[in-house]
Amino acid sequence: MKNLTMNPHHLVQYLQKPAAEFTKTDILRYIEENEIQMINFRYVAGDGRLKALNFVVNDLDYVDTILSCGERVDGSSLFGNLDAGASDLYVIPRYRTAYMNPFAEIPTLDILCSYYDKNGNPFESDPAHIMKRAGEVMLEKTGYEFHCMGELEYYVIGEKEDLFLATDQKGYHEAAPFTKFETFRQAATLAMAQCGASIKYSHSEVGNFTMGDLMYEQNEIEFLPTNLEDAADQLIIGKWILRTMAYHHNLNVTFAPKITVGKAGSGMHIHTRLLKNGKNIMLDNNVLSDTAKRAIAGYLDLAPSLTAFGNTNPTSYFRLVPHQEAPTNICWGDRNRSVLVRVPLGWETTLNMATNCNPLEPEAKADYGSKQTAEFRCPDGSADIYMLLAGLCVAARHGLEMENGLEYAQDRYVDVNIFDEKNKAKAAKFTQLPTSCYESAQMLSQQRAIYEQYGVFSKSAIDGMIHILTSYNDQTLRKDIGDKPEEVLRLVERFIHCG
Repeated sequence: MKNLTMNPHHLVQYLQKPAAEFTKTDILRYIEENEIQMINFRYVAGDGRLKALNFVVNDLDYVDTILSCGERVDGSSLFGNLDAGASDLYVIPRYRTAYMNPFAEIPTLDILCSYYDKNGNPFESDPAHIMKRAGEVMLEKTGYEFHCMGELEYYVIGEKEDLFLATDQKGYHEAAPFTKFETFRQAATLAMAQCGASIKYSHSEVGNFTMGDLMYEQNEIEFLPTNLEDAADQLIIGKWILRTMAYHHNLNVTFAPKITVGKAGSGMHIHTRLLKNGKNIMLDNNVLSDTAKRAIAGYLDLAPSLTAFGNTNPTSYFRLVPHQEAPTNICWGDRNRSVLVRVPLGWETTLNMATNCNPLEPEAKADYGSKQTAEFRCPDGSADIYMLLAGLCVAARHGLEMENGLEYAQDRYVDVNIFDEKNKAKAAKFTQLPTSCYESAQMLSQQRAIYEQYGVFSKSAIDGMIHILTSYNDQTLRKDIGDKPEEVLRLVERFIHCG
């Protein structure tokens, strides 16, 4: 058996097995032998936030019952698009998601749950079920597994300090003492890892500024690519941990797309890759594969409607403006932060850099090809994480099914900064992303058949998203208040804790 004693996940350490292999028997054993006093069922509601249902552990028979049968909840209060007369739902725990609650004062085990309807079937309008279905259809129709991971950008807001201030909007990878919340970020990433997340790294980001008596510092936590369900869980738990830890430290944390005019907004870029028999197929002989290019074509073709899942409140469209390292044109390129889909500095090399850097290590491991991804750059912290990842999976499959996918991708490739004035003519030929929630809803209405194909997205889920976005009535909002900082600030405050 593989030794897992270095794994930060408490249950993995104790049970000496990967979380994916947890059984009900394992959970019961852990509860009994570690004197767990409370269990929390956790599930995401329509607002994107992690909810809780608390159970006191009084005997193992009772715990066995709730782990086996789940519990009933009022779906109409959790999801706005349900009829109250038919709203009861079941929440059923997924054993592999169990983790120790890092904030509870008494020993508490949390478990993520899935929704089921009155007949015992997965609730078809549950965004998590839609996402799972998207992955199943991708594998069934193409033979590829769809993996992804998110970059979680956020601002920490605390009392202003005067010592060692970082240069305004120059905070990228800044370190203490010029960054003030590095220790907070490190503690949060460790807590995420203990709850089962696979962390790639974390760092300070570009945005930092002071406003009044407050200091705003942008940070980012990036996860490792994994299957759809685990990728979503990482992001959702990560947001919950950051907010809860901030509360305990008398700080504020926001994932809002935009804080104020002229300062860096926060995105939630999603990296994607396709696997065949467990191998990343984004590269072919150390160059981007045709399969990867076809998937990118799908992202570009459905980009206007993907904003309906990834940019879900009016402030999203105050971030998606030129010259802010946020995309506006529907195009793609290599290592280019002005495009919608970016192929990151991508390990397209046969040279062993580690050996070159360390001459005493001639056998240094260099599996570069497994790292290659394609990055979708327009989503932000307002995203419905399940629906966004489902939509990206559908878009990748759509690209693989497009007859002209390679040509479509090639026509939209750029190798220049699209925001540069000298490239204005080239930028003019590309389609633009929506500029409002209202426009995004219109594009989703036009492209909805692709999402509903093969029964992935339910009709009611698409209808519900269109209704929410349209209700903002923000067609001209960016034009109306874009040059009025005080009105923008009021809008930001309204959505400061989105998602």
